[in-house]
Amino acid sequence: MARSLVVKATAGADSPERCAQAFTVAATAAAAGVDVSLWLTGESTWFALPGRAESFELPHSAPLGELLHVVLATGRVTACTQCAARRDIGTDDVIPGVRIAGAAVFVEEAMAEGAQALVY
Repeated sequence: MARSLVVKATAGADSPERCAQAFTVAATAAAAGVDVSLWLTGESTWFALPGRAESFELPHSAPLGELLHVVLATGRVTACTQCAARRDIGTDDVIPGVRIAGAAVFVEEAMAEGAQALVY
């Protein structure tokens, strides 16, 4: 049975270390061949928009834009439906490859056999 990793990022620039940890773990797992699903919720939802991840800076952290690219290249990135709506972010606004989905999809992924979910 293949294992999968579901990472929920709940922080953005408001808590940069927690945000960077979520992206780093997701990208590291994706680079290692793990099936990864990265969820952008709360303030991290802004990183679903073009250029936002590239503008994030945290000393001694890998560039967020590069980490996001790794996950997009091999896994899934999802912006929370309600979080996106609260920020007036629609499907036409997000980076190609980012989907917008809600709690039912998150629960389905997190409860799948062999899945491990982490929330940052």
